[in-house]
Amino acid sequence: MAANMGSMRILIKGGKVVNDDFTQEADVYIENGIIQQVGKELMIPGGAKVIDATGKLVLPGGIDTCVHLQETFMNASIQDDFYSGTKAALMGGTTMVMALVLPEQHCSLLDAYEKCRAKADAKACCDYALHVGVTWWGPKVHNEMESLVREHGVNSFQMFMAYKDLMMLRDSELYQVLQTCKDIGAIARVHAENGELVSEGAKEALDLGISGPEGIEISRPEELESEATHRAITIANRARCPIYLVNVSSMSAGDMIAAAKMQGKVIHAETTVAHAVLNGLQYYHQDWAHAAAHVLVPPLRLDPNTPSYLMGLLGNDTLSVVASEHRPFLTKQRALGKEDFTKIPHGVVGVQDRMSVIWERGVVTGKMDENRFVAVTSSNAAKIYNLYPRKGRIVPGADADVVVWDPDATRTISVSTQVQGGDFNLYEGMRCHGVPLVVISRGRLVCENDVFMCAEGSGKFYPQRTFPDFLYKKMVQREKVHCLCFTIKLTLASLLWSTDNQAYKGVDRDPYSGDVAKVANTMKKELCLGPIDGDAANKLGGRVHQGVRDLHESSFSLSGSQVDDHIPKRSSARILAPPGGRSSGIW
Repeated sequence: MAANMGSMRILIKGGKVVNDDFTQEADVYIENGIIQQVGKELMIPGGAKVIDATGKLVLPGGIDTCVHLQETFMNASIQDDFYSGTKAALMGGTTMVMALVLPEQHCSLLDAYEKCRAKADAKACCDYALHVGVTWWGPKVHNEMESLVREHGVNSFQMFMAYKDLMMLRDSELYQVLQTCKDIGAIARVHAENGELVSEGAKEALDLGISGPEGIEISRPEELESEATHRAITIANRARCPIYLVNVSSMSAGDMIAAAKMQGKVIHAETTVAHAVLNGLQYYHQDWAHAAAHVLVPPLRLDPNTPSYLMGLLGNDTLSVVASEHRPFLTKQRALGKEDFTKIPHGVVGVQDRMSVIWERGVVTGKMDENRFVAVTSSNAAKIYNLYPRKGRIVPGADADVVVWDPDATRTISVSTQVQGGDFNLYEGMRCHGVPLVVISRGRLVCENDVFMCAEGSGKFYPQRTFPDFLYKKMVQREKVHCLCFTIKLTLASLLWSTDNQAYKGVDRDPYSGDVAKVANTMKKELCLGPIDGDAANKLGGRVHQGVRDLHESSFSLSGSQVDDHIPKRSSARILAPPGGRSSGIW
């Protein structure tokens, strides 16, 4: 059945084709899982299924760049496997997901990858790719990163500056990982929070008796994210590696990214649907279960202006991608932290609702247009992860991942009707414009009018190529500039100096041929040997008072004796030059 569906001929007629850079009225013809033609009055063979898209938009299928499926996290099993998770994605208009593999510390990255592949291949309904977490560092990790890139189709790794003692890397380790990513042409994904201070903040909150979900917001303030964001950008710049920041949650971190981009640094960033729509007041809800259901990291921010600000950054290209960060749990699983907020599993739902919620809060509100919507939900991800234009674009030769989108239809989000896992929906009761009427994945009609038609395990792993131009083209050119600068004399190099293209070269000079002083280490030897006699003790043990009182030391003694009592005193002294000059009077 899956093979027959994959070879279907489909003609989408009368719609407006929306790519990230332009919109046009055109028909789309699909055959053998590939978009064959885009245009008007197409000549096509008979027997094609015709889909009427009059008055509708024809979009590239969404790409969700971070989902967590079929794994255990913080002692709780995630409530979606690769079947239910990818089914929910397709029902919402997303035709490709990227799942994160998280090896435990000191465990093999390759083994974790192989285990995840085995689970996903058996269940996934749509195309998928894998990021691999680098949760520790050493020669073995370096070698396995190279192997994953060369032999297993992985081109992205995720590092954490938080989760102390679990996944957090030190700055020196992060620097070495980023250098490795640069050398092998991988995308370096970084979760930026100051893990040391997060840990201290959690202890302080618990000591104050704050044990509820509000503790997640109190212990992880915005400044810890912005500081780590700046540090991550700095480390990446020193390693000359492009960086991709994940889960951007605050205005200050967004501003840090905007400033770095203005300076010419190669940086991309993603936020999540939750951060771009909700605020941290949810943590102070009277219902513990409601508050706990919003726990993710970094946390939602208290400032009610933050979601609108982040949506604006998505609209102006400061932030490149919006992901769901889908990691669903049940209320009873979150109750593992009912007396200690640090034990509440971090994760929210969103893979099914991502497209509709961003359309409602982004396009309907005027924060972005339909082309920018395609960019942040699909095309930018395809460019960053080297999938473009096979993914993220409707052009001849691209994979037939297509969504017929009704911008005027509405749906009301509810946990009672969702396909995705979990027993709570963050967007419960939200009425969203923008509904996927038809979803086509690799030329297969998988969803039409809320009817799902896709077999378990019919999805495929999508190997990813290294050195994506969208990230590395600038870096390669800058490396050429660096090499060239090494051949230029220092006097000329100083004229071409720039903060982002620093070329260091020692000064070519004659060696010094003069005298070299001996190391003055006598005092050091005496200090090491200790006092030899009384004179040495006087020299080393304290100040020597000769003739006058040292006003920097106190001369007071409770015994009544003073430090200068051994100096003979005269009963009177003649003043030769009194204050104010000589006088023949009383003086």
